[in-house]
Amino acid sequence: MKSTRNTKTNELIKYAVIAGDFIILNLLFAAAFWFHKKYIGERVPYEKFDEFILVINFAMAVSQIRFATVMHERRAAADRIIKQAASLVALYAVLSYAMAKPFIYTGAYGSFLLVFSLLLFVVLVLVRLAERMLLKRFRRMGRNTRSALLIGSDPAILDIYKALVSDPSTGYTVKGYLAEEPAEGFPEELRYLGTYTNLEQQAAKLNIRKKNRPDEIYCCLPRSRSKQIRNVANYCDSNIIRFYYVPVSLERIGMRLEPETVGDHLIFTNHQEPLALPSNRLIKRLFDVVFSILMLCVCIPLFPIIALIIKLQSPHGPILFRQLRTGVNGKSFYCYKFRSMHPNTQANTLQATRDDPRKFPFGSFMRKTNIDELPQFYNVLINQMSVVGPRPHMLHHTQVYRQLIDQYMVRHFVKPGITGWAQVTGFRGETPELWQMQGRVERDIWYIENWTLWLDVRIVWLTFKQAFIHDKNAY
Repeated sequence: MKSTRNTKTNELIKYAVIAGDFIILNLLFAAAFWFHKKYIGERVPYEKFDEFILVINFAMAVSQIRFATVMHERRAAADRIIKQAASLVALYAVLSYAMAKPFIYTGAYGSFLLVFSLLLFVVLVLVRLAERMLLKRFRRMGRNTRSALLIGSDPAILDIYKALVSDPSTGYTVKGYLAEEPAEGFPEELRYLGTYTNLEQQAAKLNIRKKNRPDEIYCCLPRSRSKQIRNVANYCDSNIIRFYYVPVSLERIGMRLEPETVGDHLIFTNHQEPLALPSNRLIKRLFDVVFSILMLCVCIPLFPIIALIIKLQSPHGPILFRQLRTGVNGKSFYCYKFRSMHPNTQANTLQATRDDPRKFPFGSFMRKTNIDELPQFYNVLINQMSVVGPRPHMLHHTQVYRQLIDQYMVRHFVKPGITGWAQVTGFRGETPELWQMQGRVERDIWYIENWTLWLDVRIVWLTFKQAFIHDKNAY
């Protein structure tokens, strides 16, 4: 059956990637061991190479049991793949050092293993990204596909359809949908297959049993039809089909709700923030401090040059621009930037525009490359800002937009950032239209509800890319 073939193909992909990991491990270790012996020559027992090979392969085998690749999973995003690779290498490094310790008589192997593990991580990430590109191309060719059948005519089922087929690299095909009658507004390519009243008979009629049956069924019926929902679920269980229930639009009440518990009772909240956990706040704060110190150490030698150019092009006014902005929990703070405009009376009310006459030439360059934001690493060190988070707005804009946009103030549940998810996904710069600010707020809230350390790393990387690849919204 097709679902069995798909499962086997996914398993084959998984084990092929794991096999590749072992090949990379052994080749890289042999090369690193040879290089260390030839050019560094610290006291590492080189005669025990065979023992080391056994140790590193056993350590990798144990690590793969805990942190095997998720490459084969259709919804595995790049940040999750990289996070899994980092966890794999970290566990491997600890295990290989602990198991090799009896063979080591100096501390040289520890430093060698640390450098090798970092090298292994970099190589694995590059290989993972290449493998991901190949797998996407493989699925775009119609291989390793997974089919779905939709039940219901609510707009929510149309959202599921768009999510499944929007990215061909996930390998989903949708057979069509079953409903009491054809739905208005559904695309022609989403075929109406008939009613769901008697799913067994309908499945036989449509020949979707046996080899042509779907791998997954998404059911979007109101809870008042619980009997029909249970019938669909029972049909899926009997035919080894994955069952997913999709709440109808009215029952979703237009907002995302996450489960929590109060005693033995299940309740739902409209905002669930990972940064509400003290452990996550500590991780984010450590990242902020370490990254800010590194950035300041690298950039501080450039500050006198930047200051000199600012003074040459705009002699009147300070080098640093200080402005009150809205921070975490709605509290205001002074945000620092390199001044990119001539002194003016509209600085606290008017956003910068593309051909803003207030900007001087080097100021425009700083804004396009984010150089003007560098002093905000001081704001990060004194715990007023984070490296990544919703961009802080001037107080005037906070007062205006909180009246115009629902949930606008939700973005202040966390510390503002030097860069953010909205800025790297097309909502950077001026917001002359209300929908642009709404889009920024939606992305800020998504970031708050989906924060991970790896998401922060990804946003920082995308921000660095924007410094070299011009962003049309950067001015």
